Amino acid sequence: MKLIVGLGNPGFLYAGSRHNIGFRVIKSLAKQLQVPLRRQHLCHALGGIGTYERTKILLALPLTYMNLSGKAVRALLEKEKIHPSQMLVIYDDVDLEFGRLKIRAQGSDGGHRGISSIIEELGHNSFCRLRIGIGRPSSRVPVAEYVLGAFSKTQQRELPRIIEEAADCGKNWATDGITKAMNTWNERIKREKLKRRE
Repeated sequence: MKLIVGLGNPGFLYAGSRHNIGFRVIKSLAKQLQVPLRRQHLCHALGGIGTYERTKILLALPLTYMNLSGKAVRALLEKEKIHPSQMLVIYDDVDLEFGRLKIRAQGSDGGHRGISSIIEELGHNSFCRLRIGIGRPSSRVPVAEYVLGAFSKTQQRELPRIIEEAADCGKNWATDGITKAMNTWNERIKREKLKRRE
């Protein structure tokens, strides 16, 4: 079984924030796969198991708040006996331009506190992650304030497409593995950037 985790903060206050785009991708996947997300006993998370192309996938939303995401992730892995190499974490990244996707097999936390918490709880950084670009704020706006703020109206018009692409990337990873997903999605972004320059 594969585990796909979306990072974010629980509660209505944070629902539309940039920091919660990982949550929104999981909810999109849950809708596509017709998976109800329910409280997972002793895991501090909402989750549900679905099937995509004969691959079982546990979709999960930590309820610990972003900075303690690792506690929920470790509990889910232990409960379902899933190896961290079979997990994909989806989250926002201020270092990527808005809407850009980048999937990797492992890496540092890049200053993201949710990823930092997961690395701390697991004791290593060897798990797959899908970063979704939210862009950087202007110099006048602190990063912490920016990520907890809402997307602009222009960005909101693009969000359904970005969330759908991220969900497709997650399904691609689950069925075909990290190498194929990287070749498909990371190369796609490079091709699109080249086209824009022409």
